[in-house]
Amino acid sequence: MNKLKLGVIGVGGIAQNRHIPAFKKLDHLVEIIGVQDINFELSEKVASEFNITNVFEEYNEMFKQVDAVVICTPNKFHAEISIAALNSGVHVFCEKPMAMNRKECDAMIEAANRSGKLLAIGYHYRFTDAAITAHRAIEEGVVGDALVTRVQALRRRKVPGWGVFTNKELQGGGSLIDYGCHLLDLAMWLQKDAQPVEVLGKTYNRLSKTPDQINDWGTFDYETFEVDDHVSSFITFEDGSTMQFECSWSANIKEDKIHLSMSGVDGGLNVYPFEIYQPRFGTFFNEQAYAEHNEDNAAQRQSLNFVNSCLGLEDLVVKPEEARRVSSLIDAIYQSSEEGRSVRIEY
Repeated sequence: MNKLKLGVIGVGGIAQNRHIPAFKKLDHLVEIIGVQDINFELSEKVASEFNITNVFEEYNEMFKQVDAVVICTPNKFHAEISIAALNSGVHVFCEKPMAMNRKECDAMIEAANRSGKLLAIGYHYRFTDAAITAHRAIEEGVVGDALVTRVQALRRRKVPGWGVFTNKELQGGGSLIDYGCHLLDLAMWLQKDAQPVEVLGKTYNRLSKTPDQINDWGTFDYETFEVDDHVSSFITFEDGSTMQFECSWSANIKEDKIHLSMSGVDGGLNVYPFEIYQPRFGTFFNEQAYAEHNEDNAAQRQSLNFVNSCLGLEDLVVKPEEARRVSSLIDAIYQSSEEGRSVRIEY
């Protein structure tokens, strides 16, 4: 079997620390043949460090030499590069979020459908043991019809002080579009076919615009900080169920917190740590299982799923239509906050 020929576009931290190492471990299935970045010197450095042969000055130069590309650029360029690759007959793995907004997501999906090539989005939380166990439990009816889902992706003082994370023009937003989107995607995946219809959201950045803030992840300029560092929202679904969603880069809380739980008609489920709550035999049953949230393992599984899908051996776990739904919710939360009212989601 011929190896999948892969190119990497954008070789910053996420490429160096997650994607290139993960695909390198699959060298029996895939070969990284080249890299490209707007910073050519960085491209050369990364190529040398990971023993990658080719360094391209422009990303479109690699399309004729690869079967697939991994896109790790700022969010602003996700749609542009994905569409160019798909139009050139190349499979695409694009880092999350899918794009800056739903309109760009639509254009990406149209390009994928025209080309017949795969479009995968990097929501790797789905590949953790905790997420997989929760999904299986829900499929087997542990929760039944969902009523209320509660989601928190909270960091106490971790505004990314590197790259372009606080640049609204290049990223589209802050804590929601960068970090909260992971838990939003996971919650939507666990809710299966639930259709969001109305969103009430509020974004904040007052904390990060205050001088002399403590920050665990480097330094940033509070005077030019222009994205959200804390977001809360309430989402209503077509079936009457609801989701309470909150995320932050910076909040006055005791400690970082990741939480996802569902309360349904037949039972309840908590993902971190994994627990099930059900009434049985006239009393309350609480059950626990060891199912860890290991992002390194998840990244490896995600890479294998993409490669095997490109080779026709399995289906994508994260489908572009699902990632578009997450972007639609992000759009609605931002719009609701800007307009000071709840927003209906139209499809």
